[in-house]
Order: sequence, then C-alpha cells, then structure tokens
Amino acid sequence: MMAAPENRLGMLDSVLAAMNMGTVVLDHTRRVLVWNRWMALHSALAAEAVIGEDFFSLFPDLAGKRIDSAVTQALRDNFPSVLSQTLHKAPFALYVNDAARDADERMQQAVAVTPLTVAGAARMCLIQITDVSVAVTRERLLRDQALELRSQSYSDGLTGIANRRHFDVAMEKEIRRAKRAGTPLSLLMIDIDSFKAYNDHYGHQQGDDTLIKVAGALARLLQRPLDLIARYGGEEFAVVLPEMDTAQSLAMAETMRAAVAALAIPHAKAGHADHVTISIGVATHDAAHLSEIAHLVGAADRALYSAKHGGRNRVAMHAD
Repeated sequence: MMAAPENRLGMLDSVLAAMNMGTVVLDHTRRVLVWNRWMALHSALAAEAVIGEDFFSLFPDLAGKRIDSAVTQALRDNFPSVLSQTLHKAPFALYVNDAARDADERMQQAVAVTPLTVAGAARMCLIQITDVSVAVTRERLLRDQALELRSQSYSDGLTGIANRRHFDVAMEKEIRRAKRAGTPLSLLMIDIDSFKAYNDHYGHQQGDDTLIKVAGALARLLQRPLDLIARYGGEEFAVVLPEMDTAQSLAMAETMRAAVAALAIPHAKAGHADHVTISIGVATHDAAHLSEIAHLVGAADRALYSAKHGGRNRVAMHAD
C-alpha cells in the first residue's frame, strides 16, 4: 500500500533535513522552492525567510558570475554543470560555524547545478553544495608535505643549498639545453683550503658553522635563475653557470674567491694564510666542443687540483 501524499511529503522533508549537504531547488523564475536545514545552518538564513525569494537577491554578489550562468543553462537548456573547485573555491557565503562567519572564512565548496523536470510543471533546477573544507585542507597538507620531502631530497641538510643529487639532475638538464641551444656551459669546483686542519684545530661544530658561512657567501653571488651552487661533498662545492663563457666564469670565480676571503674567518693552521680561503677550478665548454657531464666535472677537478698545488687561495682554468 502506497503512503499517503502527506506522509510522502513528510518523509521528503526528513530526508532533506538529514542530508549533509546544501540542497536548494529553484523554479523557472529563479525563486527558491526548497531550502534544506543544512543551508539554513550554514547561511544563517531560515527557510521561512527565503522560500519564494529570488535566489540572486539572497546572494547578490553571485549575479553575473559562473553560478548565474549555470542556473540559466539548467533552466533554459536543460544542461547540468559542476563548478570548478579550482576557480570557484567558496562562491556562497556559507560558514562552518559562527566563529568562521565572524572571521569571514567561508567553507570550501563543491557545487553542482542540475536541471529538474517534473511532469506538468515548468523546468526547475537543483543546486547541491558540499563542504569540502576538510578534503581541501588534507590535500594542501599532503601537497606541502610532498614539497617538503622534495625540498629535503634536493637540499643539503647543513648548508641549505642544493645537494649532490640536485647537482646531478641540474647538470644533465643544462648539458642537454646547452647542446640544443648552442650555448656555452661553465662549471666551478670549489674547495675550502686546509679544511681538515681547520676541523682538527677548531672542532667539527665550528667547522660546520664555517661551511654554512662559506656556502652563504657563495650563494649570494648567484643572481640568475639557472645558476646553481651545490654542496658536492664534504668541504667541496660545485657551481653550474649556464651560458657563461670562459671570461665570465673566470670573473665569477675570482669574485667568489674574494668574497670568502673577505669573511675573514680565522684559520691558524692554514699555512698559506691566516684566514679561511678557497681554491677554485674552472672548466668551460663551448657549444662546438660540449662533452658529457663526467668530462666537464673531470676538467674542473683537474683545474682545482692545479689551484691547490699552485699555492691555494686562487683560481685555475682548464682549457679544452
């Protein structure tokens, strides 16, 4: 036996009240026919106050916006719409609670507009609004965690500059780009002079502090987006300089050498100086002779060896 009409209506009211999403039905003139308890709770507008009202008089800031066109498409063209959460994060003035309302922090929303056709009646449209604040927060947290993990995997934990893994990836990319564009690529290999003696004399904690200071001084000199400084290992650093020729890379190396000397960090056991210094090996390959990564690193290493054995605190160049 079918339920009486009044019982079916009562059941429908109960269902609408129990739904954990906003449910709004508009007639063909855009006036509100249904406004469930969820909408009343989060909009602070009771159903008695909105039934029969023009929907866009309740939300005047939405007139002419995407939701307006979605309602038009549903009523006129029988076309359903789902609003992009990326472009329309919180279109309705809906709030999780009073505190959020006072702070004007709208809930994050997913909105769907669906045409409704009832026999013998003009077309209506259903608007469904879901609170996705928790899901958005979770996604943001996961994204932040992923970025943090990626940052950790590509950054040196002590100095904060790029690590060896980041250097390897960057070198592969820059070698390919230099070959493709026909541009030069320079590499500087940098070593803190007599660093073992420094650690033995001053201790590893002060040695770490000096590594941080030297890395910072070198990094501050790199202004171009594609330039990269990495901690290559221990007290050794590598600097990748795309589109820099021999003269430019030598000038940069000399500027870096002078910047570290200007830190004037005492080094009683250096032998060649009374402060911390660096030696730098430079290798530049032009487009006509651009080789693989191992060859370029080897060339810069040999130049660094020459700088060390030439007296330290100097720049040496490897020529192809």
